[in-house]
Amino acid sequence: MGGVRGLALLALFALAWPQEPYAWIVVLGAAQYGGKPSPALERRLEAALALYQRGLAPRIAVAGGKALGDRESEGEVGCRYLRARGVPREALLCETQSQSTYENLLFLKPSLRGRVLLVTDAPHLPRALFLARLLGLRAEGCPVPGEYAPAYWLREALYRLWLYLGLRPLPRLGAPPQAALRPPGSPGGGP
Repeated sequence: MGGVRGLALLALFALAWPQEPYAWIVVLGAAQYGGKPSPALERRLEAALALYQRGLAPRIAVAGGKALGDRESEGEVGCRYLRARGVPREALLCETQSQSTYENLLFLKPSLRGRVLLVTDAPHLPRALFLARLLGLRAEGCPVPGEYAPAYWLREALYRLWLYLGLRPLPRLGAPPQAALRPPGSPGGGP
């Protein structure tokens, strides 16, 4: 009986122990259309904004490059969206070159110190966390709720299976990660 009571006290102590605060909220990329966030990107941005306003982290990184034919990147559009809602320029980092979740995280990694909170769709979050940890990031996640199609859940489960089997994503050849990061207000870096 004493062992169970001791474990219960240890568990309560662990829960009461203050954790290191998050250093970053990271919004993973989703489409933008003509300079406006897609519904998926807007949900992610609104979730990140609410977390930021609650004081969970002092900075937000928004990731995502351009799709073929786009004039602006997901990162630029996301940063502009957050700026218009009161997030100061110095609290934002726009990643503008990535074409996948893996690249979102890889290209942001040099700037992400400390604990990070990933914000993405609920079906996408387990894979995003797996990739973040693969890259050595201290990441936790915030799933954005929504009504997601069964095909989305299935696709993400298959991606995770691919990763669990030991097959790894490869970054595409091209711009080095440092070229992908732009503070807001710099050329190509958003507002």
